Amino acid sequence: MTPAPKTASFPGASARAALTYTLSLLGFVAFWWALSALRADPRVLPAPPEVLAVLADEARSGRLCHHISATLLRVVAAFALAMVAGTVLGLWLGRSPRADRWLDPWVTIFLNLPALVVIVLCYLWIGLNETAAITAVAINKTALVLVTMREGARALNPGLTDMAQVFAMPPTARLRHVILPQLAPFLAASARTGLAIIWKLVLVVEFLGRSSGVGFQIHMRFQLFEIAGVLAYALAFVAVMLAIELCLLRPMTRAAAAWRERQDGGPA
Repeated sequence: MTPAPKTASFPGASARAALTYTLSLLGFVAFWWALSALRADPRVLPAPPEVLAVLADEARSGRLCHHISATLLRVVAAFALAMVAGTVLGLWLGRSPRADRWLDPWVTIFLNLPALVVIVLCYLWIGLNETAAITAVAINKTALVLVTMREGARALNPGLTDMAQVFAMPPTARLRHVILPQLAPFLAASARTGLAIIWKLVLVVEFLGRSSGVGFQIHMRFQLFEIAGVLAYALAFVAVMLAIELCLLRPMTRAAAAWRERQDGGPA
């Protein structure tokens, strides 16, 4: 079998990939600067230096760190809950056709339930507190993780499972050496898409009913029509998410792809 072609990713060994990524980000900043110059109205679209000045002022006062930390904690908590619940349910439905037939309509309902409805209901039922905020975000993401992991469970190689049974591998060893490596690409995909969705939902949750966090600050700046402040907090948290993407999620995706390449490049 012909090995799957390898693709370059950043951060990695390729200096060209790193340079391309950096130039792409600089191109985005140039595009933003050009739009602000064309509009010529800082009250509508401030230029990058004006936004950076607000960002620096918020950082010096300590407000930026406080609100980003609050949002990041909610993101981590909701992400962990959604990944655990979605993975467990997805594996169960993927390996149990009968359960999947009975619960597939439920999955469809939760996939299509508007996030705003879930957030409002959690606030009404649980209260305007951290539990409601994290629960609302986790519920919205769990169904997406479930669908991805269900497909991963269906794609498990029965030959490897039979081999593990023949060699009487203990359950922990079977999970570590047989099941998890096959599920790694699906876990990586769920994590990457999940993080991108969850932090946006957390901002909505904070916008509607919290007294801290990036979403709360965006709400306050929106009421005062301070567009530079809105962009400053948005830019700061996007930078945090980019760092997580580059330092954690992309290495995990490369590891999953490497395992898949070794499988594809093995003997037919």
